[in-house]
Amino acid sequence: MTSPTTTTEPPITRPGQGSPNARVRGRRPRPGGAGGSSRWLVSPVALLGALATWAVVAWIIDDNILPTPFKVFGRVADFVVSGEAFGNFAASIVKIGVGFALALAVGLPIGFVMGRSRFMTTYFSMPLFVLGNVPGLAYAVFGLVIFGVGSTGPIVVSALVAVPFIAINVAEGVRSVDGGLLRMCRAFDRRPADVVRHVYLPAVTAFVFVGVRYAFAMAWKVEALTEVFGADNGVGFMIRRAYQEFKVADMLAWTMLFVIVMVLIERGLARIETRVFAWRKELT
Repeated sequence: MTSPTTTTEPPITRPGQGSPNARVRGRRPRPGGAGGSSRWLVSPVALLGALATWAVVAWIIDDNILPTPFKVFGRVADFVVSGEAFGNFAASIVKIGVGFALALAVGLPIGFVMGRSRFMTTYFSMPLFVLGNVPGLAYAVFGLVIFGVGSTGPIVVSALVAVPFIAINVAEGVRSVDGGLLRMCRAFDRRPADVVRHVYLPAVTAFVFVGVRYAFAMAWKVEALTEVFGADNGVGFMIRRAYQEFKVADMLAWTMLFVIVMVLIERGLARIETRVFAWRKELT
């Protein structure tokens, strides 16, 4: 007689309980571990290396054309302590803020109609392409020629630079809306205002944040360049005045302050975007 063959049944896994190996494989590395800390050290090390190279070259040349980092940092501290930096940066930020408000007022409706109509997409594609590819120097010169010295030129220029980014991203957000939701809204006879508020607005907001970040990076630089040519205050104006007085340390100090403030604002916008749309990551 042959003994009955015994079969080994696989272990029963309860819902939410995987095998130990699966749990080990699915375990994610904790943020801030060895790999995360090493990545955070890359940028400071590269920055320190660039400053060290700058100091060595300035020491070798020993000329006023290339001041040392210590001299430039000293001028940065002087501008901050005296309040001169805050006043000029406030003037520049107000100009670019007004320019962004104009860009949103123009770019949002253009992007919405582009997302809803192929004809409007074809109609606005070429003007937006031209606006987005005009050199910043040309914008600065046109602003000086048309509006003269003052605040109007930088405001209009920053708006023109930002409009293409905002309109194109809004159009992509409108196109991303699920057609099934729109058909359901029509079936339940929802008002157009409700459709815009509860369907289009949540879909477009993320794209608007992305467009604003890219538009700010471009508009901020072009606005400062416009101030160099035709403004009576602001960061660009201070760079031009330092150039006219042949103060290289002051030029580098204002440029360094410009870069620092631009990076801080861009990181702030990125942090706001992450917090506002944290619920999307939780859903995925």
